[in-house]
Amino acid sequence: NNIRAEGATAIAEALSDNGALTSLTLQDNDIRNEGAVALASALRVNLVLKTLNLYRNNIRDEGAAAIAGALRVNGVLTELDIGRNQIGDEGATAIAEALRGNAVLTSLDVGVNNVGPTGATVIAEALRVNGVLTQLDLGQNDIGDEGTKALASALRVNAVLTYLNLVGNNIGNEGATALASALEVNRVRY
Repeated sequence: NNIRAEGATAIAEALSDNGALTSLTLQDNDIRNEGAVALASALRVNLVLKTLNLYRNNIRDEGAAAIAGALRVNGVLTELDIGRNQIGDEGATAIAEALRGNAVLTSLDVGVNNVGPTGATVIAEALRVNGVLTQLDLGQNDIGDEGTKALASALRVNAVLTYLNLVGNNIGNEGATALASALEVNRVRY
């Protein structure tokens, strides 16, 4: 499709008043930051949308920050896919800050972006206190050993994360060893 920012803005306006749609996939539509900002505004007031897929839309840090702002107040969205965009450490930091207080988001995909060790570290810090996120995809970023060690440290205390994708992140022996050690003590508790 070719919805772009203008189309995403129109959809966002409709979502503000929509009381029925529970899942929206806008994958591969080049909505960019403008479309993400518009959708974020709708997420602040929409009371039913549970799944939002914005995979591969050329969203950058500004758009990610807007979505993060919506996550702070949205009480129903459980799955967010913002993978394969152009989100860096700044956008990852905004999302991580939102995760600290979000009580409903269970699945977050930020894979195939530009998240580095700094972004991975702040996401890891959020995982220490977030009690609901069960799936996190950080694959195909560049978190390296430093970001992996931060995530490993968080996994030692996080008891709910059950899926973690770290493929293609320039992780060496140091990061792998830290992750393995954390997984030995991490147990999901029911």
